[in-house]
Formats: sequence, structure tokens, C-alpha cells
Amino acid sequence: MFEPKARVILLAGLGFFTLSFLVMGLFPWTKYNDRPEISVTELAEEGMTHEFIEWAERFPERFNRHFPDGATTTSFAEALQLGRDVYVAEACWHCHTQQVRTVSTDRRRWGPASRTHEYHNALQRPVLLGTRRIGPDLIREAARRSNDWHLAHFYKPTSVVPSSVMPEYKWFFDEDGYPNKKGMAIITYMQWLGSRLPEYPYFRGVGAIRAAQDGDTPPAADGVTRLGRTSPA
Repeated sequence: MFEPKARVILLAGLGFFTLSFLVMGLFPWTKYNDRPEISVTELAEEGMTHEFIEWAERFPERFNRHFPDGATTTSFAEALQLGRDVYVAEACWHCHTQQVRTVSTDRRRWGPASRTHEYHNALQRPVLLGTRRIGPDLIREAARRSNDWHLAHFYKPTSVVPSSVMPEYKWFFDEDGYPNKKGMAIITYMQWLGSRLPEYPYFRGVGAIRAAQDGDTPPAADGVTRLGRTSPA
């Protein structure tokens, strides 16, 4: 009596598995396999973020100690890679996602759902989709908050978010409280996330730079003004 039903269930399960493999595995592979992945160097050559240059301007002696080349595309690429490595090593992806899902609550909080082209680069290999969202999503974190906010947050999270359960990361700082290389790097990585996309709401680009010269630049979130990227050094 139950054998035909079991057979139907088994065949249906195998069918759905095969369909999901084709749609979610084989089809994307055939579509994107011939597209070269963007390297970290190429990402850096697209232009440095203002937040990275800020490290060189505010802490020149310490910055040059960690990045002897100064604020160049080479040092920017190094900071991005190190920041990403620290992000992975400290298991930040356990509590933070890098994926805006298609559900309406995600789109209201974080903007349009994540798309494939956001992940087709070396800093998203493997993709850090996250496991659970204890903290906010970070796929488009760039310029939402200032470097100072991130410094305070890593040093003592409850100083800026009283309800935070995030641990303190005081090893990102020297004994005198200034950020060390790891501290600068991980914040550089976070301030990069999403900044390269023209459709990202905090990305201002050339048009905003011209508007700023005319004295007409709209503010971004939390009063942060983002004027796009600098020309590669």
C-alpha cells in the first residue's frame, strides 16, 4: 500500500534535487564561467576610497610604518586583502551577512536584493554570505559610518551601540589606543564593501564631485558625504 507512495516521493525528491542543481549550480556556471574574476589589484586600480586616504592623512607616521608605499593603489590592495583576511579570521561572517535577500524586510532595510555581479571578484571568494544576522548586513557597508565610528565600535562596541553583543577587538589597536595595521585594514575593507557599484545609494561618483564644486552636494546617511572614488595614484 505504501510502496507506490514511497516511490513517488523518492522520484519527486530526486527530481527536485536535479532541478535545483541545474538552476542553482550548472546554469550559473555556464553563464559566468568564461568571465574573468576581478582581482584585488584591479579592484584597487578602480580608485581608492576616501576613508583609506584618511588613514594616511590623520596618522601619517603610523600609516607609513604599515604601508611604506604611502596611499597608493598597491597599499590599498594590500589593505583590502589583509582586511578581508582579518574579517574571515575573526569570524565576523558568523554574525554579519553579506547578502540582501529578496524578502521585503531585507529590501526595506538594506536596499535592492544582492546581485551576482557584486560577488564576482577576488574579495568575495569564497562568498561570505554569513550564517546568521546578529549584527547588520555588511555587503554595502561603505560610507554608512565614519572611520571614527568604526574605531570606537571595534575598541568598545557598547560605546556607540549600547545594546551590542559584539566582543571588543582591542588587538586592532596599539598600546596607546591608535589603530594598528589590522585595525586600519579591516575598516578599509568594510568601507570598501559596496562602494564600487554605481547603483549603490552612498556612491556619488563624478557627478557629485562636480556638484560639490558648485556647492550642491546631497548628504549621505548619518551626515556622511561620499564623493565617489579618487583617481588611482
